[in-house]
Amino acid sequence: MKVTLITVGKLKEKYLKDGIAEYSKRLGRFAKLNHIELADEKTPDNASQAENQKIMEKEGQRILAKIAERSFVVVLAIEGQELSSEKFSQLIDQATVKGFSEITFIIGGSLGLAPEVKKRADIMVSFGRLTLPHQLMRLVLVEQIYRAFMIRQGSPYHK
Repeated sequence: MKVTLITVGKLKEKYLKDGIAEYSKRLGRFAKLNHIELADEKTPDNASQAENQKIMEKEGQRILAKIAERSFVVVLAIEGQELSSEKFSQLIDQATVKGFSEITFIIGGSLGLAPEVKKRADIMVSFGRLTLPHQLMRLVLVEQIYRAFMIRQGSPYHK
């Protein structure tokens, strides 16, 4: 199975890079992890709603261009469904059963995601009502993907 992460913005903090690298390495025995990091648009201070919308559209176009045609797409959005780790694992299982060999997870920029990206999603998932920095969310997501594979395997990693 191939797992692709499409994220907006550059990851800068070493501790987050190290954490993501560790879980990526662990995931290697279950799936091939591909991380596509897209540049974020510069957002001026006090940008108007129209300017913000234009920025989201530009980022959205870049995201959509990177999604494989036959990929199962999971968009992370605050208005998405909240899932337990077990249900998240089942989501990955169901995508495989439906014949998808690739799952793409999308984390948008600081303004969120364009409506066109959300429409492309097979499911929108929320990791809760808390607002997390996008860089930290990457680490949380990679850990949860690893956890999902460990649940599928029946490993004691998930207690």
